[in-house]
Amino acid sequence: MKAIIASAATAGPAGISLADRPEPAAAINDVVVEIHAAGWVPTELGWPSTWTDRAGRDRAPAILGHELAGVVRSLGYGTTGLSIGQRVLGIADWHRDGTLAEYVAVESRNLSPLPGDVEFAVGASLPISGLTAWQGLFQHGRLRSGQTVLAHGAAGAVGSMVAQLAREAGAHVIGTGRSADRQRALDFGAHEFVDLESDALSDVGPVDLVFDVIGGGIQKQSAALVRPGGALVSITGPVEARPAEGSAIDFVVEADRGQLDEIVQRVRDGRLRPNIGAIAELDDAVGALNPSGRRQGKTVIRVRA
Repeated sequence: MKAIIASAATAGPAGISLADRPEPAAAINDVVVEIHAAGWVPTELGWPSTWTDRAGRDRAPAILGHELAGVVRSLGYGTTGLSIGQRVLGIADWHRDGTLAEYVAVESRNLSPLPGDVEFAVGASLPISGLTAWQGLFQHGRLRSGQTVLAHGAAGAVGSMVAQLAREAGAHVIGTGRSADRQRALDFGAHEFVDLESDALSDVGPVDLVFDVIGGGIQKQSAALVRPGGALVSITGPVEARPAEGSAIDFVVEADRGQLDEIVQRVRDGRLRPNIGAIAELDDAVGALNPSGRRQGKTVIRVRA
């Protein structure tokens, strides 16, 4: 099968190429999915799980990608809850070969049904971005109606999901980004926008929840804005700055069928809008994964027409 592989962690983007790889087989509790579309997270080359298996053994060259939408083609021993020919979306296992390929083997628990009225490209854009936003807001941040959320990167793949879900939940959303992101962030649900290049973040005032996708100095400034009893939730790694009288949580997104079903239903009824920045074919994926300019939204690779 065709697949997008990365040769070594030290090679960086220059080590990404299109190659022929063996088709995967379904292990116990696995399914093999025929990929129709796959999502891409640009930071993936820096994840330790991209380069090692669960035992810490090197597995380069690795097939990239962890978001998928496709059709179940075979079932491993003991697999339940899914059937051959079923449309699915979900997250591939972190320490195994990924979804930028014609086929992938994935644990069945990581997949959810994809309704027939949701396009594969849309489905592939949702799992990591949508679940990250959902878990950060509701599971870790304990968001409640009437609270104020500071959503960093509100025009990006994760931030736009944060803004929309928080607004639907009854929160007041303050989005951040660069000046060019203002209108896009407002279109995706932010009530206000802070330009991190020219506005003073300290002028925002107290907030109940910070959703951090930036880290560093922005995280430190944001922590000072959290009200007593509030929370700073981060996906940038271990939290370095903590609110004086609130909590600080860093987390890695996890597959959750029930939560993903909720996200897909919101897309179907128009409450949630996908944020797709670009769509490229598998044969052109290498260039799409390394764009020459800055790109907003999720990059989706279409594997099959």
